[in-house]
Amino acid sequence: MKKNIVRGFTLIELLVVIGIIGILAAVVLVAVNPGRQFAQARDTQRRSDLLQITNAIYQFAAEHDGNLPDTDGVDATSNFPQTPTCIGNGTSTCATNAGDGGTYAGCSGMTSFNLAAATDEAGTEIIAPTYIADVPTDPSGGTVADTGYCISVDTTTGRVTASALGELPVAAVTVER
Repeated sequence: MKKNIVRGFTLIELLVVIGIIGILAAVVLVAVNPGRQFAQARDTQRRSDLLQITNAIYQFAAEHDGNLPDTDGVDATSNFPQTPTCIGNGTSTCATNAGDGGTYAGCSGMTSFNLAAATDEAGTEIIAPTYIADVPTDPSGGTVADTGYCISVDTTTGRVTASALGELPVAAVTVER
């Protein structure tokens, strides 16, 4: 008499394989770390935005005899910020972050500089949309009133610095030109 022998996996073998697959999936997920990857992508977007802002300012300055854009409407003076100041539409003060001592992206004074409306001495050429389509906002919730970015000029070197708070351990994203 012939016996039919059915071959297959036992329940214990299946559970061991499922356990191994689960452990491997957890290790891969920790190695990839999607939260860190998304934070890194947002910081990269911030750096790109800051480059756009500084490029627009330098293009403006190149076409206006080295003068930086301002919003005061007075030919003889410039109110381009000399200390880090938030870029916004001027209708509100900058947000603060308790983790950085009450400043935002290194900004002080909690006032806004309306870069989108900044013009030349005659008030004829506006930064946005002439030199930049629109002033970019922080990818984690920046608004027109508070873009999440800061701007300043060093009066001794003439270098413009734009900055933002980063999400990675490196505290700030900064572009200086």
